[in-house]
Amino acid sequence: MDFPAFPDAPPLLSQEEKQELATPSCSITRYKSIIEEKTNVYNDLFHSLYPIEKLVKGLSSFFDEVLQAAWMAKGLHDESHVSLIAVGGYGRGELHPKSDIDLLILIENETSAPKEKLEAFITFLWDINLDIGHSVRTIDQCTEMAKKDITVITNLIESRTLSGPSDLLNTLQLHVDISQMWDGHSFYQAKIAEQKLRHAKYQNTAYNLEPNLKECPGGLRDMQVIDWVAKRHLHTHRLSALIDKEFLSEDEYIQLKGAVSNLWRIRWALHTVAGRKEDRLLFDHQRTLAKLFGFDDDDLKRNVERFMQGYYQSVAAIQQLNDLLLQHFEESFITKDAINSVEIINKNFQIANGQIEARSPTLFQDEPSSMLEIYVLFGAHENIKGIRANTMRQLRDNLELVDDDFRNNKKNTDLFLDIIASRYRLSSILRSMKHLGLLGRYLPEFGAIIGQMQHDLFHIYTVDAHTLQVVENLRRLWLPEYKQKFPISSQAIRHVQKVELVYIAGLYHDIAKGRGGDHSELGCVDAQAFCERHGLSKQDTELVVWLVRNHLFMSVTAQRKDISDPEVIWEFASYVKDQEHLDYLFILTVADINATNPTMWNSWRASLMRQLYLETKRALRRGLDSPIDADMISDEHKQRALEIMIERDLDITEAENIWANIEDEYFIRSNGDEIAWNTEAILRHRPSEKPLIAITPLGGRNFSGASKIFIYAPNSRHIFAVTAATFEQLGLTILDAKISHTTDNYTLDSFVVMDSNDNDTNLYLDKERIILIRNTLMEQLETPSLYESVVQRHTPRILKIFNSPATAHFVSQPEEVWSALEITAPDRPGLLALVGQFFMNNSIMLHKAKIATLGERVEDTFYITEENGDLITDNERMATICNLLKENIDRFSKAMD
Repeated sequence: MDFPAFPDAPPLLSQEEKQELATPSCSITRYKSIIEEKTNVYNDLFHSLYPIEKLVKGLSSFFDEVLQAAWMAKGLHDESHVSLIAVGGYGRGELHPKSDIDLLILIENETSAPKEKLEAFITFLWDINLDIGHSVRTIDQCTEMAKKDITVITNLIESRTLSGPSDLLNTLQLHVDISQMWDGHSFYQAKIAEQKLRHAKYQNTAYNLEPNLKECPGGLRDMQVIDWVAKRHLHTHRLSALIDKEFLSEDEYIQLKGAVSNLWRIRWALHTVAGRKEDRLLFDHQRTLAKLFGFDDDDLKRNVERFMQGYYQSVAAIQQLNDLLLQHFEESFITKDAINSVEIINKNFQIANGQIEARSPTLFQDEPSSMLEIYVLFGAHENIKGIRANTMRQLRDNLELVDDDFRNNKKNTDLFLDIIASRYRLSSILRSMKHLGLLGRYLPEFGAIIGQMQHDLFHIYTVDAHTLQVVENLRRLWLPEYKQKFPISSQAIRHVQKVELVYIAGLYHDIAKGRGGDHSELGCVDAQAFCERHGLSKQDTELVVWLVRNHLFMSVTAQRKDISDPEVIWEFASYVKDQEHLDYLFILTVADINATNPTMWNSWRASLMRQLYLETKRALRRGLDSPIDADMISDEHKQRALEIMIERDLDITEAENIWANIEDEYFIRSNGDEIAWNTEAILRHRPSEKPLIAITPLGGRNFSGASKIFIYAPNSRHIFAVTAATFEQLGLTILDAKISHTTDNYTLDSFVVMDSNDNDTNLYLDKERIILIRNTLMEQLETPSLYESVVQRHTPRILKIFNSPATAHFVSQPEEVWSALEITAPDRPGLLALVGQFFMNNSIMLHKAKIATLGERVEDTFYITEENGDLITDNERMATICNLLKENIDRFSKAMD
């Protein structure tokens, strides 16, 4: 890339230093000393805000001189048949502090290579600690390799002679010219295919939690793709030449240059901070860089988010221009001779070769509403593949016309509602509008969240990317291929009367992120203003606002509350009020969870959401004036269990004798299938045997990875702590735990678990795995005093970065059978075992646990009583429990790090 000249160039070698380094007697120590001295000056200049373009070019020029001196010192300057060539990024004359220095030693033929001198030269470069990548090849070898390998031809496009005769490289350049190999079409297609594969490695998004600023979509490599294609097609070595050739406007060039400069500054700082070549913006580096770039107030999380927002805005600009220019290249070079197929849509637009384009070069200036009209047409015509490059550029050039008058114009608000109601490709339309800057101009509140990240492991996308993913997920619920994965959601979305309302709620549900305060409440204000500006009815407005306010309510209820409790279901149904609100909220919640972090949507969470939806649906049908009767639920579950056991030819009388000793809550909170499974296992278990441990995968296609573990044993205060520690040792994550007791002093413990590393695999169908789990549990339950030492798992690097203080508090329940204690803490191996030990040591009885791991933190709810079964209601006792537990967790988290 070329940039304008700046005064006061950074330091190179003085004439005396050149002469000193070029002498054969110059020592390795002296080379290292000079290199360290000069690079320190470069880093000092960087911290003084010296222009990054000058530093990157200057550092490359400095190492040119070092290599030239070393070449001369090893006697290679006298060789007439060998040249030292810079290739790759170094060939472009761009170098960061720890970048590889890629070299090609080009020889005329095999016999002309001064092997001993070359070996001494390469060894010397290693000795002075240069990170070089090198190859020694003849012109013919380079030519043959370039024919077969797109990477080789790309490197040679950016080659330049450092030392030795320049005619060798000139000859090679003739052999690899576009007239000899890799014509414009094949080179372009190869680079596009290469870019697609690279993007796929990063899930086709620039908005990763720890992005690679070189390889991710919108990264520096995307910038280089533009450069490579331009050089191959236009034979120019200056990107600014694209302005003269009308491929790039001056404003676009300035925007591109600014984005690249920002990424270069980040990359330079990253290399310095890491002390090595590093292009990944790891979380710990993000924190250091945020401070280095001036974000240094007391709010660390906000500092990182502000720093990363600037990064994401830069990559978005590069990605946008990469898309635009590559499409422009394709239209100009690849398909320019194709037979034109033109279909006139109306007076403003036509379809040319499957792409929509403006029929006038001044259309958007003359009729600004056409900027929205083009997307209405895009969503109405199935045969439109995209927007022509010139039309995209024309649209970008007129964005300043989207002002308050434009936004309040009824014609434009009607057009935007037509876009939301698009029959085809709504999510693609919204992404295109965002990339071009139109969506952020039309909805300024959306523009404010572009590039807004959340510094945690739960939200893996920026707020804008997540928002558009929610809309895409909602659209996918209509597709047949998603009906199997989301059967109830796919059915529910077909029942709502106005699906566009949930799309609007999806656009606004997180619109207030990053402002501080409750984003759900703040977002309601923006959602209401949108609905009123766009003329929605009072009823529709109220529904959209209700969805924005409550978009987290269903997931929080499913994951934190005991939804096997009829009172919890009745309370939730009373809040939702009717089936319409339930359907809208359910599909928005499913789309939101899957767009927040797809790995969090596993078979267990799906089952919780399905259970809450179906139980609430039943409650609404029954009527809110008729709360669910717990005894009726218990009888239904028992009857279902009896039917199953009769089918299996089990002794019903013996089964009922077992049930007579079990507390009533067990039958309310366990379905018939589970009761039958537990009872059959107890019937087949001989009392003289060791504790009963039964393991089974949860049934049905929606439980591909979860397993249920049932323990029946003499009651003991240590069972939960031992079991939790053992699961940690085995790499199992507890999702749900239920502890019941019998009158003859036995405990029935049921755990739903998944593998910690892969939440959707069928590991538990493997007999050896089941035997290992059972034997390990048996051993630990028989020797409970040893359980504290069983957790030996290492805390992952990424979790150590996040270590916020724990919180603990009691929450009220609709019908307080048990006291509910909510804990939020950093995710650490052994945490549940610690909590279990705390309960044991403080005479607390655990009845049920709801476990939710959300990225780097856990949000767990424990349903507890005093050891004698009494509720914990004394304020002083509750405060003591919370304070002691927080102290224990914080001390434990610090020790684990």
